[in-house]
Formats: sequence, C-alpha cells, structure tokens
Amino acid sequence: MLRLAAQTLRHRTGGFLATFVALAAGVAVLMTCALLVESGWRHQGDPHRYGAAFAVVADRDLTVDGPTVLGETERTTVLLPERGSVPGKVAGDLADVPGVDRAVGDRRLVVTMTAAPGLPTTGHGWSSTALAPYRLVSGRPPRSDGEIAVDARLAGPTRLGPGATTEVVTGGVSRTYEVSGVVGTGGTASGRAALFFTDAHAAALDPHPGRYDAVGVLTAPDADRDAVLAEVRRIADAAGATAYAGDDRGIAAEPESAAARSLALGAGAAFAGYAAAIVGFVVAGTVGLSVRHRRRDLALLRAVAATPGQVRSMLLAEVGLLGLLAGAVGVPAGLLATRQVRDALVSRGFLPDDFTVQGGVLSAAAVVVTVAVVALLSAWIAALRVTRIRPTEALGEAAVEPATGGRARLVCGLACVAGAFSLTVLTGATDGQTALGAAMGMLYLFVLGVALLGPWINQGAARLLGPVLRTVWGDSGYLAAANLRANARGAVAVLTALVLSVGLGGTVWFLQDNLERQTVAQSREGVLAQYALTSGGAGLPASAAAEARRVPGVAAATGVRRTSVVVPDRLEPQTVPAQGIDPLGADRTLDLRVRSGSLDALREGTVAVSTARADAAGWRLGDKARLWLGDGTPVTLRVVALYERGWGFGDVTLHRRTLDGHTVTGLDDRVLVRTAPDFGAEGALAELARRYPGGQVTDTARLTGELAEDVAVSGWLNKMLVTVLVGYAVLAAANTLVMAALARTRELSLLRLVGVTRGQAKRMVHAEQAGLLGVALLIGAAIAAVTLTTIVRAVTGATVPHVPATGWAALLGGTTALALLATVVPVTHILRTAPVEGMGVRE
Repeated sequence: MLRLAAQTLRHRTGGFLATFVALAAGVAVLMTCALLVESGWRHQGDPHRYGAAFAVVADRDLTVDGPTVLGETERTTVLLPERGSVPGKVAGDLADVPGVDRAVGDRRLVVTMTAAPGLPTTGHGWSSTALAPYRLVSGRPPRSDGEIAVDARLAGPTRLGPGATTEVVTGGVSRTYEVSGVVGTGGTASGRAALFFTDAHAAALDPHPGRYDAVGVLTAPDADRDAVLAEVRRIADAAGATAYAGDDRGIAAEPESAAARSLALGAGAAFAGYAAAIVGFVVAGTVGLSVRHRRRDLALLRAVAATPGQVRSMLLAEVGLLGLLAGAVGVPAGLLATRQVRDALVSRGFLPDDFTVQGGVLSAAAVVVTVAVVALLSAWIAALRVTRIRPTEALGEAAVEPATGGRARLVCGLACVAGAFSLTVLTGATDGQTALGAAMGMLYLFVLGVALLGPWINQGAARLLGPVLRTVWGDSGYLAAANLRANARGAVAVLTALVLSVGLGGTVWFLQDNLERQTVAQSREGVLAQYALTSGGAGLPASAAAEARRVPGVAAATGVRRTSVVVPDRLEPQTVPAQGIDPLGADRTLDLRVRSGSLDALREGTVAVSTARADAAGWRLGDKARLWLGDGTPVTLRVVALYERGWGFGDVTLHRRTLDGHTVTGLDDRVLVRTAPDFGAEGALAELARRYPGGQVTDTARLTGELAEDVAVSGWLNKMLVTVLVGYAVLAAANTLVMAALARTRELSLLRLVGVTRGQAKRMVHAEQAGLLGVALLIGAAIAAVTLTTIVRAVTGATVPHVPATGWAALLGGTTALALLATVVPVTHILRTAPVEGMGVRE
C-alpha cells in the first residue's frame, strides 16, 4: 500500500497540493504555539544574582484555594505583581539551620543613576555581594551613607571609579554619592546592573521596613545539602514563602522571568487551543473533500476487486506520507516563525532580553502527530462511504453522493447550535478571561454546528436563492441553483472555511478594538483635572500631592499610585489593575461614575470597586471584600463605593495608605491637579515639578494619548496571533475553493458537450459562488455579531459593540475578493480546455 500510495502522490501532484498546503500551514501554526509553550516551560531565568547561594527564600507567587470539587479543593497559583517580601527574622531562622554557613538578606531597591539613565539598575545592601558572589575590582566597600560601590557594567560606560561622585535617584529623591569601589563577578554578567549601599543605608531606603526581598542561604562545605534544603523549605513554608534551589533560583533573582514564563505558557497554550480547533476544522474539511473528489477513482478500484480494507489502507498511506512531508516543511517554518515572534515580543517589552527559543523536539513531535492523527481520521471517515458499497454499485455510486447527511449528523449539529446559544448565558454571567473563554467556545460550537448542518443549510439556501439566481443570471442561474441543491454536501467544506474566517475575524479582532476604545474613552471622560505632575518614571513621594495643593490657584490635587491586586472570582482568582488615591478632593479631579456609595468614605480598611468586578466577585455595597494586595498581603476591606469606569481606572480603588509598604517603590505615579477657572498656575506647578527628579507638568489630554498607546501595545499580541489564525482560516478557505473548482473539470466539460456555452458555464459558476459566498458571509457575520455583542456586554458593559465600517468592509470585502479569485481563476483555466479533453482528465 505504501508503494501504491507513493505512486499515486507522484502522478497526482496537483490533486494533493491543496491537502499538503493545509497540512503544512497547520503544522507551522501549531508549531509556533507549541514551541512558545515549550520555551516558556524551559525558561528559568538567570540565577547569576544568586549564583553562590545554595537556596533562596523569596515570595514570588500566591496560592489561593478555590472551590471544592469531588472532595478536593482546587488551588490556583498566580504571580505577585508587586514582588512579595519575607520577614527579616527568616534570615535569623535560616542561619540557625545546621549546615548553613550564612543566611544573607537581600534588599532590592528601585534606583536610577543619572549618569546611566537608560541602563536598568537595582540597589542592594553590601552584604548581598556574597550571594553572586561579587568581588572588589578596585577601591573598597562603602562605609558611610554617602558612599556606594558599583558593578563593572555601570563603571564601564559611565567611567566611574573610586573617588568619583554621581547622582542616584531612589524613593523619589536624588542624592549625591561617592563611588568607593567597583565590583565584578569574574565572568560574563547578565541581568540588571547593580550598585551597593551600606546595609544600614539600604535598610533606611527600603520602602518595606523589617523585610527582605529575598534571603540567600550559603552552606558549609561539609553540610548535608538534602537535610539543609528540607529544613529551609520548612522555614520558608512557615513564613508563607518559597525555597528556590538549582535553576529555580533564576525566578527568585529575576521575577520578570516568572512573568515571562507565565506569558509564554499562557499565550502559547491559549492560542494553541484556538489554533488546534481551526486546524482541525481545516484539515478535516480539506482531507475529506479531497477523498470525496476521488470517488470515481476509488469506485474503479472497488470494481476491479480491491477490498474495502485495501482502499482505506491506500488512502491512509497517502495521507500519512503527506503528513510527513508537511511536517518536514511546517516544522522548520514554525521554528523560524517562533524566533520572529520572540523578537517582536522582546522589542515590545512582553519578554525579557534573555528569553530564548528552546527545545523543539517535543513540540515538533506533538504537532506532527496531532495533525497526522486528525488527517488520518478525516481520511478514514471520508473513505467509509465509498468502501462500504458493493463493487457492482461502485461506479454508479461515484456519480452522485447523497445531498444531506444522516440523522446522527443532524442531531449533533442541532446540539452544537443549542450549546452555543446556551453559552451566551454563561458569557453574560461572567467577565474577564472566563467570559472570553466561554465566548470562544460559543464561536467554535457555532462553526461546528454549521459544518454538521451544512448540507441542510446549503439545500435550503439553494431553494430560497433559486428565484434570485434565475432572475439575475437566467438559465445559468437555474443551473447554479440545481447544482447547489445536488452538491449541498460537497460544498460543506467551503461553507465551513468561509464561516470560520468571517466569524473568527469579526469576533476576536473587533473585541480588541472595543476594549481599547472603552479604556481610552473612560480615561478621557473620567479625568477632570487639567494637569498631571509626573516624574518621568522615577515616582513621586506622597508629599507631592500636599505640596501641589498649596500652590496658589490649585483647587484640588490627587496622588495616584498604580498597582494590581488579586481578587476572587467564580472559577479562579484573577489579577486586576488597581489604583491607590488620596481621596481628599478626588471628586474634583476624578469622575469614576460612582453608581452607589461615595469616594468620600474611602479610608484605610475600605475599598471602591467597579460594578463589573463587584458582580463577578459577588460583592455589594457595605460587604466585606477579601482580596490580596500586589505583594500577596491578604486584606479584608469594606466596600464603600461602586463605580462604572473600571476599564479606564482599574477595577479596584484603594486609599493610598492601604498600599504603603505593599508596592515595589512606595511612590505615586502621578498627581492630578485641577486649577481654579481663569487662574494661571502653570508656572508655579512647573516650579514644583523641578523639585523632583525628572518632574514635569503634563496636560491630562496627553496622558490619555499615552494610555491609548499603552493599550494598543498590550493589544498587539492578541491582534498578531489572531491575524495568524484568521490568515490561516482565509488561506484554507481559498485553498478549499481552488480544490473544489479544479475538481469540476469533467462536470464543466460534460455541460459544454451537451450545448452549454463557455459564457453560460462561467456565469453558472459565478452564480453558484455568489450564492454560496452570500450564505457563508451572512452566517459568519451573524455568528460574529452574536458572539461579539455577548462578550462586549459581559466584559465592558456596552450594549452595542463598536465595529468600524472600514473594519467590516475590509473583512467582508477581503474574504469576498479572495473567494472570487480562488474560484474564477481555476474555472477560467478549466474552460479553456477542450470539452473532449476535459472528459478524459482524472478527477
């Protein structure tokens, strides 16, 4: 069978090209998603900062108990957005463990050197140099609060050496330090550059008094490392932290690595699921259509005594060989695409520079096997119809296939459509990722229902469109309507591919547009202040808002501190954006569109929540809301206000003092300032801004523009991956249309032999295509409209989604143009063939 299959492939290259394209493109798309997941799974970060430590105790994630299912409690782990810390006493407990030589607490301070503002730098206490280990290259350790030591990466470009002075910004204040020494690791340094204060000065600068960012454990030479690690883990668990050893130390050293790992795993897995569903639809439809187009060849084999098993084996061998060839092309293409995606993610700040594409063997094996299994299963199912008939009936059966499917197909199709409509209820009752997941499930159930009900849809459409086609195209329209009715089952693959293209593109792409539009609109409408005092990313101390209020002409000033918190949800906890504000005068600088309660009641121990988040968590005004701050600290706060503008300002609004000691910097991001009418305070505000490092006064309209850019960047990832998926679906639709057109050589030749002119045949094909395309676009647009409306209402609260006219025109017009091109070109080529020659052409 393998030799026969190979000969068939060699002599029918054109017939198998469409199947090969679908398989190879599917392998490439899935390979990109799978390799992104594998690279994220293998990414551990660089443990260089703690290279000498045996283990590191740190708090980088939060485990939350979820609902209990079948007697077992579901637990979810989320990354802490604000880098958790560990109590200072943990260092003492670890130092007392037998076999531990030293336990060194490490403070990580956010600093900026004015001599090298573009070089990411962190500040530490001098004792933490033992964890890398750093060694003095020149000079000596810092001995006073006015001295620092810098690593070689800072000393090189800035030419700083012992005795030089430099400005360092930390805690929103710029200070002058003398460089006492330069340190190095004796190898190739990676990660952020570092500078070192005295331990006492680092403790004074740390916004988390009495706590460490991490504690590194150095063991004695003769220590029992297994016993030490077990005791270190016990102490870490008791402190609510985690003990990291081996390669995992990289996550403790650079929590950004954990975030990058989570992004790669989450994005890759999510889009791999979507891609797998699309590839499954496309491959199944393409392979099935290819087999059905060969009914005459397969019938002839049955008539000359080939057994059903032999025919099925030949078909499976053909598809298996095509799968191997597709893997040989798709896997390298996927590798190349993944590297391009990685570079794009790094350049836009989604992934760190040290994130690399790793592995590939596991991803390639999984993807090739998955696509091959789908293709083989599709070929097997499609072949059953031909191989089950008796040899004497085979050639007659080859002429026409049943127009519709069986009862099981009808029941399954109706069940899928019913399931899709039921998911609209789930989507409307949830929000965030849960609503998005339910909406995507709804989309795919709709498409699967269309694929199963396609024969009945095509037949019904042909009957309804018959009079229209006859009116517009005359006799050619009559032939087109008859052909659509007779070939209702054969056109299912074309219908499904077109519906998937329009439905997926119209849902996911426009959803991202709606989220961006809602975020920017809420921010623009909700900021009442005319000016914002910012610091160029360095942060502002809490006193900046009070200073701004004392400026003549200032009516109100509100300090805003951006952060994220972890909140419970119906299914699993979610990390949501939040803000901490000083509520004094906030009603004159911010309009969150409060629906109940008041921001005037915002104090420590209270919280204001968006209406969407409150509905998701089941909170009401006056309830006690349990959540976790960005560093993992659990808090229970009373809900004093519910507001609508959660997209523009975050789902949770806290009193600024609630966040003290629970954010990385402990600083405000900006101060919103509202001035009295006809009172020029710009000059005084500019003078105030100059007191802070990098301070400036900005028009709030500019802040909205910056927010729009940030939202667009964050939405770029979704749009890029959606573009790939929609592009594959559109390619598959065109591929299927070309295959279906080329398979009609004998049919069109026969029509011309019985008197149909070339023009009439061409008009017939145009009429068929118009009818099929119109039905596909109508169904696809309806599915997109239902899905998009449901999820936009659930996620943003908007009743009617925003759909730009140019977007719909591009989607529908592009799909229409491609579909017509994919049909007109091959049909024109077929009609140039003499009818007598066309009758002798293989299917």
